[in-house]
Amino acid sequence: MSAQHALLPRSAPAASGISSRSIAALLDRLEAHSVECHSIMVVHHGHVVAEGWWAPYSAERPHLLYSLTKSFTSIAVGLAVADGLLSLDDRVVRVLPDHVPADLSEQGGRITVHHLLSMTAGHPTDSLAEAWRLEPDDLVKGFLGLPFATAEGTRHTYDNSTTFILARMVERVTGRSLPEFLDERLFKPMGVDHAEWDRVKSGAAFGFHGLHLTTEAIAAFGELLLRGGRFGDQQLVPREWVELATSRHIDSEWILDGSDQADFSYGYGYQFWMSRHGYHGHGSFGQQCVVVPSHDLVVAVTAQGVSQKVLDAVWECLLPGVDRAGSAQDDEILAGRLRQLSLSPVPGSAGPGRSASATLDASAEGSALPDGTTVIVDPVDGGWLVRFESLLDVEVGHGDWRESSPLGRPVVAAGAWQGSTFMADLYVVTTPHRVQLVVDAEARTAAATWSTVPLTGPSLELHVRSPLMTRPDVQ
Repeated sequence: MSAQHALLPRSAPAASGISSRSIAALLDRLEAHSVECHSIMVVHHGHVVAEGWWAPYSAERPHLLYSLTKSFTSIAVGLAVADGLLSLDDRVVRVLPDHVPADLSEQGGRITVHHLLSMTAGHPTDSLAEAWRLEPDDLVKGFLGLPFATAEGTRHTYDNSTTFILARMVERVTGRSLPEFLDERLFKPMGVDHAEWDRVKSGAAFGFHGLHLTTEAIAAFGELLLRGGRFGDQQLVPREWVELATSRHIDSEWILDGSDQADFSYGYGYQFWMSRHGYHGHGSFGQQCVVVPSHDLVVAVTAQGVSQKVLDAVWECLLPGVDRAGSAQDDEILAGRLRQLSLSPVPGSAGPGRSASATLDASAEGSALPDGTTVIVDPVDGGWLVRFESLLDVEVGHGDWRESSPLGRPVVAAGAWQGSTFMADLYVVTTPHRVQLVVDAEARTAAATWSTVPLTGPSLELHVRSPLMTRPDVQ
């Protein structure tokens, strides 16, 4: 893990003209609505005025962004356009001629970079799974081979395949992989040296998902957008592209449950969502980069929750406190609260000080391990070693968090005995997800289920390998 260094300057909320009480109200709202936040960073007038991580999540740890990744791919497209290597009118069939199906339809032949960016190719639903089934070895060909329901450019349909294809087009015209290109042109100039990418089985980055960044890197990205592509004294992305990408290009449908003002019905840009205020990049389970130019404000959030609840809290709790500076005492109270943020370790005792062995039952929905897996719990140094035989071993703390990296990616865990039952939360801490382990020592049975099942599937073994490599079948 890279050493953490500041990408953005810091300021007390009062000095920046924002109320600490409004930030506290935001935290209260998220807690009241059972949003499991992992981190938050509020940036006002270019300065970080509030930042916090709920242990075991921490500042230096990259976090999976899910579809917030799409907004970074949009920037890669903009850089290729600025270099004269790609244009909005370029057709997929021209840039990727080796991925064209033999039975290409006329509409398939007309799909352009603009249609992909705005997700207006004309498929009736997200084409990812169907395109993959049609062409297991070539998602681009599968996408072009599917029937279209509406004319290109006329209707927005959230479609992961479009961003996958954009990533492949950027790679074709630049001769660089998407991670290499963004490292060179965006991340390294910004000072971000800890971008990680999940990949498809071929080794290519998803493009529509799979980027891992620290919270501060997400916030710095928001600042770059807010400043029209400028970061510090460098113009890293053309202002014209930032303005184009973050402008409304098409009506969008209300894709999430929420109020009548849901922030997914205000239109779609180029891999950005328009909002009631400003715009945002969005990833499943509450990964957010919210940019509000009217208030010179950026909010970065990682979470396991519902994005609309996060956005509602920003609008209704935080925005009223902008340009209403509070007191230094309020700032100190907020800072103290932010330092103490933590998710609750499993309650219970450290005893009995004995081993337990059980057989895992995978019948529960969201099982993280195969049926019949032998689970062994052994007491070790005030905690436990949990062995999932022939798969992986995980260290578990009591009353505190203990970290291990059995297959490359870290797992941070805490547990306790509750009578004859051993319980533990295993956080796959570079993602929003955790596995809840329950071992009944008397019945000699165990269950290991996800709090929320990762969109790449339920296998725990898959998600603790680095890098994660799978077929492109996530949302």
